[in-house]
Amino acid sequence: MHKDLQEILISREDLAAGVKKLGEQITRDYAGRTVTLVGVLKGCTLFLADLARHIDLDTRLDFMMVSSYHGEHSTGVVRILLDLKESVEGSDVIIVEDIVDSGLTMQYMLQNMKTRLPRSVEVCTLLDKPSRRKAQVPIKYSAFSIPDKFVVGYGLDYNGIYRNLPYIGVLKESAIQGKN
Repeated sequence: MHKDLQEILISREDLAAGVKKLGEQITRDYAGRTVTLVGVLKGCTLFLADLARHIDLDTRLDFMMVSSYHGEHSTGVVRILLDLKESVEGSDVIIVEDIVDSGLTMQYMLQNMKTRLPRSVEVCTLLDKPSRRKAQVPIKYSAFSIPDKFVVGYGLDYNGIYRNLPYIGVLKESAIQGKN
């Protein structure tokens, strides 16, 4: 376990099993269709790569980068930093996110995506933190529901680090204070 963590919340093995289950569910739900996975950068990268390998369908990948965070706190203002490269009009879109907590970013993403006239749009998140929800958003695919703890690893970061950890861990308060 990394020295800046107080505990491992979700092990590497549990992550692999959860992602595989989501991929199998998406494969069943979209049988015979092509899906467009829209990854929300940067946190989705490890999850999206593993998820795509478990989807047995024709699959397109595209990315958006949005921001509403500074350090550990959401600013509440969502900005698009990088937009899609391809049109999603008429497509079955699944927005792939690392974590949904307040729901404000995902609410914005859903509203924005619907203006692009996809055939359908759903949300797939690795982690759901319902206790922090400020905006109710429909999450069709969720691997894990977690408590209100600040987590890193498997794509999730704090100030740009810890993304490479192969598990989800809870960051020590001292690590948060020491890296501001």
